[in-house]
Amino acid sequence: MTQSKSQQERQWTVRKQSQNPHGKVKSFEQLAEEAGKKEDK
Repeated sequence: MTQSKSQQERQWTVRKQSQNPHGKVKSFEQLAEEAGKKEDK
């Protein structure tokens, strides 16, 4: 038995959202800290 269209779309969205190919996105504060460390060198 096939799934309803809305059910398929919901599952597809969940799969897409659960992917994280580049790791977690850093907060602006973390990026600013890293930029500050690189400038000190």
